[in-house]
Amino acid sequence: MTSMRYLAAAAAVLAIAVTAFIAADRREPAPDLSYTLLDGSRHATTELRGKVVLVNFWATSCVTCIKEMPDLAATHDRFVTRGYETLAVAMSYDRPDYVNHFAATRRLPFRFTHDEDGSLARGFGDVRLTPTTVVLDRQGRVVERIVGEPDFNALHALIDKLLAET
Repeated sequence: MTSMRYLAAAAAVLAIAVTAFIAADRREPAPDLSYTLLDGSRHATTELRGKVVLVNFWATSCVTCIKEMPDLAATHDRFVTRGYETLAVAMSYDRPDYVNHFAATRRLPFRFTHDEDGSLARGFGDVRLTPTTVVLDRQGRVVERIVGEPDFNALHALIDKLLAET
C-alpha cells in the first residue's frame, strides 16, 4: 500500500510540473490597437503579426531612453531583413513637438508614434515607466517585458531565437 501512495504522490507531482510547464509557455496576445505614425499614416498592432516586434515605450525627458536609441537602431538594422520590426512609442505626457523633433533629427530607422491618449501604454499592461520594452513573437504574442535599459546581448539572443521559430 505504501508504494501506491508513493506512486500517487509521484503522479501528482508530475501533473503539477506538466501544468506549470504548459502554463509557463503560454504567451499573452498583444492588444489589438490602432496608432498613428509621425508621418500621419494609420496602423494597427495586428498588422505587425508575422514579424518579431520590439515595442519601446520611451519619453524625450528620459535620459536612459535617449541613451538606448542608438542600440535600438543597431538592433533594428541587424534583424530587419529577417522579419523584425521596431515601434517606438512616445508616452502621452510627451510634447508632440519634442517627439517630432527627436525623431526627425535622429533619423532612426524604425517607426515612431506618439501615444497621445495613452491607449497603447494601457493596452500593453499599463506601462508607466520608461523605458519599457515589449517583445512580440510572430504570432503577435508578448514574449518579454523589460523595464529599464535591456541587456542587448540577451535581447539579441531572444530576437534571434524568435526569428528562427516558425
